[in-house]
Amino acid sequence: MMSVTLQLPPVLKLTDEQFEQLAAANQDLQLELTAKGELIIMPPTGGDTGNRNFEVYIDLGIWNRQTRLGKAFDSSTGFRLPKGGTRSPDASWVRIERWNALSEEQRKKFLPLCPDFAVEVVSETDDVEETRSKMQEYINNGLRLGWLINPRTRQVEIYRPNQVVEVLQSPATLSGEDVLPGFVLDLQPIFA
Repeated sequence: MMSVTLQLPPVLKLTDEQFEQLAAANQDLQLELTAKGELIIMPPTGGDTGNRNFEVYIDLGIWNRQTRLGKAFDSSTGFRLPKGGTRSPDASWVRIERWNALSEEQRKKFLPLCPDFAVEVVSETDDVEETRSKMQEYINNGLRLGWLINPRTRQVEIYRPNQVVEVLQSPATLSGEDVLPGFVLDLQPIFA
């Protein structure tokens, strides 16, 4: 199944609160809202994609538990981006200082910030161009490092602020650079 994008007329533009209510009332759906007000309904992932995402979570989670430098999140976490839209990366991370600056109430809802780090793993049903646009949206909202991983082509696109996207063909690992110091993602389980 492919994701579906609903174009909402300006008169139906959802507020942040209305979008949260819509998502809460439809918990069996994964919903995102673009900055343009487009509602995106995404189907659950298949087994291959779910496993690939889990492999990213494992490595990111272990690194984060050891360093305690921030908070890591799965694909169910919504981020209300500063320039509009509510997005849910496949995996993401926020520095502990930014997390601690949020109130308890803010932590319970869609997080009102852009993650410092985000990963999108292209699934069988994803449109690569739409995923690239989503990565650019993260960068435009303050993302410090992003990886778009395409298992079919064994290609990785690395997104950094104010830089041209770096494209790697069949890398064995990826470095968290200065954003995630010491973090290395093993791509073998994701490309297998």
